Amino acid sequence: MWAEDRASRGLGMRLDRIGPGEAVLSMRVRDDMTNGHGSCHGGFIFALADSAFAFACNAYDQRAVAQHCAVTFLRPGKRGEVLTARAVERAREGRSGIYDVTVSDAEGRVVAEFRGHSRTVAGTVLAGEGGSAHG
Repeated sequence: MWAEDRASRGLGMRLDRIGPGEAVLSMRVRDDMTNGHGSCHGGFIFALADSAFAFACNAYDQRAVAQHCAVTFLRPGKRGEVLTARAVERAREGRSGIYDVTVSDAEGRVVAEFRGHSRTVAGTVLAGEGGSAHG
């Protein structure tokens, strides 16, 4: 899945860890990711959290897609800093799953909280691809 995820790789994300129901991704805030206030645009923070959610819910090798996501921004991400998204599964029943993702800065301060609801669909996917997991 990582090899085909051009969006996450194009944003400079790194897949740091993956396992059933969990994933950790990180991303350095580039100049072209900042908004008019000079902080990281919320869409990029959402994208980082959404990618961590995607890898966590697909790590069972059963294709899963997002059916609902919400994010709460708590502090700005700053230009040049590395943001880390940690996704953890909260519930998985039938075809539905609930995942929480915390996005934090390098000092461990929470930048955003994200909740994603997944739905499994037909097909399988290899979420961890040996040596190609890092971007």
